[in-house]
Amino acid sequence: MASTPRGAVITAITSGKGGVGKTLVAANLAAALARAGQRVLVLDADLGLANLDVVLNLSARITLHDVFTGKATLDEALQPAPGGFSVLLAGSGLVEYSRMTPEVRDKLLDVIAQVRPRFDQVLLDTGAGISDVVLFTVSLADEVLIVATPEPTSLTDAYATVKVLATTQPARPMRLLVNQVQRTGEARTVAAQLQQVVDRFVSPALAAPVRLLPLGEVPMDAAVRESVQRRQLLMEALPGSPAAVALGAAAARLLPP
Repeated sequence: MASTPRGAVITAITSGKGGVGKTLVAANLAAALARAGQRVLVLDADLGLANLDVVLNLSARITLHDVFTGKATLDEALQPAPGGFSVLLAGSGLVEYSRMTPEVRDKLLDVIAQVRPRFDQVLLDTGAGISDVVLFTVSLADEVLIVATPEPTSLTDAYATVKVLATTQPARPMRLLVNQVQRTGEARTVAAQLQQVVDRFVSPALAAPVRLLPLGEVPMDAAVRESVQRRQLLMEALPGSPAAVALGAAAARLLPP
């Protein structure tokens, strides 16, 4: 999808289950999009349990919490990241962001309104699950990218996420990226299984059926673990690795036509 007249295309990157590699996917998609000439921002929307700074080896000296509380401006909080994109980091261990309040809602809306005209792509790295904080964050996006793994627990939670989003929020493009696949083509099987369940239990109650758009698959790859341990972007440290190549191909599908 091309950027709108309002500015950036906003994509919420979410997952039902934690531990599926969502933040790593967000950071490396951002690097690939930046390499393709896009102005990209990753906003760490896991407001109370953020870890984007750890993945990127950045110091979270100024965070969204500082912007929300008036201790810093948005420009002061925006940081350049390895890979040629920008980040807005969030804090960690902040219990006040465990639920969505009217004040936090208004502050987040204001931040989105300010960053949208300045970028081509804004990636919202949400928390896991379907809390009110996650659901509100996803509601701000033009598109949704669900990251899952082939594990049954991940697929069960991905289905729950699709169901809640489809039944409580306006219809939008909903993409699926399957991470940590063991064999080529596994994502197609996973997507087909998930689509079948959605067709049976979700779509009949809706005005229009939900269609999951496959974004691709990322193979299980020792290079991912190595890059995490080195606290370097996979796309920067090991760009020729199978996982990096797969993430680059997925990012290409997010580019405007």
